[in-house]
Amino acid sequence: MTILYLVLGFLVLSLLPVLVLALREFLRYRGTRVVTCPETRQPVAVRVDKEHAAVSSALGEEHLRLESCTRWPEKRHCGQECLAQIEESPEGCLVRNMLLRWYDRAFCELCRQPIDAIHWGDNKPALLTPDGRTIEWSEIPPETLPGVLATHQPVCWNCHVARTFHERFPDLIIDLPPRREHRAS
Repeated sequence: MTILYLVLGFLVLSLLPVLVLALREFLRYRGTRVVTCPETRQPVAVRVDKEHAAVSSALGEEHLRLESCTRWPEKRHCGQECLAQIEESPEGCLVRNMLLRWYDRAFCELCRQPIDAIHWGDNKPALLTPDGRTIEWSEIPPETLPGVLATHQPVCWNCHVARTFHERFPDLIIDLPPRREHRAS
């Protein structure tokens, strides 16, 4: 019985570097990315097949392929030349990182307060549209992100909630005039 445990322990330890490498590649290629389609020269949202990337890396042959693209199913059998952009900068085209860079050192367009560091499990800042509405990230198709970030302004979570409440329930809002300071005579 002890020999069996020793053999199993040796097997697990010998596979550990391969499993670590596979896990690293899996984590590296997860998430939606925005790249420029070589055919149309327009932004597209793609997802890398992270499981395939992990397995191929563990086998010593790094090979990427797409799991999804906003041009599919029509262009499902394209040559996937856009993968070169991902291989060149896997973190640079990741939607999450594009948003982090855009909000870095940004100020809320409504209250002029700095936008706090973004925590993915917490309330996230929003965007102010050119027509004055606030929207959340989930309302933006990833492939439109470059254009949206060029035309929209950053808004903090508090202002987004207040503005959204005001838009949805205008009859519950009472706009009071600014208070005057009383001076002693």
